[in-house]
Amino acid sequence: MSSNTNEKKIFYGWWIVFSGFVIQCLNGLLLFHGFTIYFLPLQAEFGWNRATVATAVALTRAEGAILGPIQGWLIDKYGPRIITCIGVFLFGLGFILFSFVNSVLTYFLCFALIALGSSIGGFLSISATITNWFNKKRAFAQGLFMTGMGIGGLLVPLLAIAITTYGWRAVAFASGIIIIVFNMPAAMSLRHKPEPFGYMPDGEIKADSIENTTIAYDDKDDLSAVEAMKTSSFWFIGLGHAFSLLVVGSVGIHFTPHVAQKLNYSLEKAGLMISVLMVFTIIGQTVGGYLGDKIDKRLFLVFTMLGHSSGLLVLTFATNDFHVVMFCLLHGLAWGSRGPSMQSLRADYFGRRSFATIMGFSSILNALAMAIAPISAGVLADHYGDYTNAFVSLAIMTGCGSLFFALLKPPKIKNTTV
Repeated sequence: MSSNTNEKKIFYGWWIVFSGFVIQCLNGLLLFHGFTIYFLPLQAEFGWNRATVATAVALTRAEGAILGPIQGWLIDKYGPRIITCIGVFLFGLGFILFSFVNSVLTYFLCFALIALGSSIGGFLSISATITNWFNKKRAFAQGLFMTGMGIGGLLVPLLAIAITTYGWRAVAFASGIIIIVFNMPAAMSLRHKPEPFGYMPDGEIKADSIENTTIAYDDKDDLSAVEAMKTSSFWFIGLGHAFSLLVVGSVGIHFTPHVAQKLNYSLEKAGLMISVLMVFTIIGQTVGGYLGDKIDKRLFLVFTMLGHSSGLLVLTFATNDFHVVMFCLLHGLAWGSRGPSMQSLRADYFGRRSFATIMGFSSILNALAMAIAPISAGVLADHYGDYTNAFVSLAIMTGCGSLFFALLKPPKIKNTTV
């Protein structure tokens, strides 16, 4: 492929961003944001309490504590395409089997399969790939790909209408088919690194005019996973991320039962408010991705943590629709803008050579937070009769988590001189 031909084409990295967008869109619609719509129908059919319904999803998220490091290593060694394709198939199959659930055991097993598929066929694989393909525009590219999750959330009202009209089993079965049909082609389009295609990150073309070879990426200052974990930067970023997910994880499961109990929301109205949340999340992802390439990411992340915390407090004591919209504003902007900046900050600090493996080990902390928060919220809500004590506790912890980003410092570059 000649340099002239390359210059006339859209940089392939943007096609990877689009593929990631598609995968995240269905993940957001059908699982991450959409599962809260299944909450009340499952309780109505089986008579399960809030802790039981939430625990299955929360425990399956803990799979990341095991899968993360392994998945990251596999991506760094073999590339993201085959890993993501396997994940997409398992994700779709899990939803198909979920439509036949008839007991707590089968419910837990199906969600284990759904979680396994969505994990290895989702965020980690795509984010690590985008990190390889972008440098100067890394936060912006991460932000665009992450908007897929928000767009999926915007469509949750349609999911609520479908479940109300056709029943949750029919919708779950159809969801599995849709996942395989749309996400599999997107997964097959992923490519690990730009250099084999004659590119440098961001689409810069540096090919030898005779041999048409690409200058190799200089990774001498990049840290390995082991070296990264020896730095305080790794743990401060990981813990800050985990503390933010206390809010994300608990709200993702318990939002609908909370507003149904406190404000008498229907499934459709709860779905509508999730869409409002996603509008602000998308704005945060787009604007935050742009700002993440321009300003101090560390300070920016401090403010996003405070946004999560204050938003959850507003939701906890909400008495009308305006309060719920204010929660959507605060939490949505914080959630959307935090992700691109944090992923870009990891790459800035540790480099791209072992980025997926580093992310994989970081996901241990994330998975624990995403598992513990919803279970704790469900147990406390069953005990006290509402979510007030659970949400206030999580909001305070998340606010305190902002200190991890406030105290964060770049790791020392390893000495490569002889």
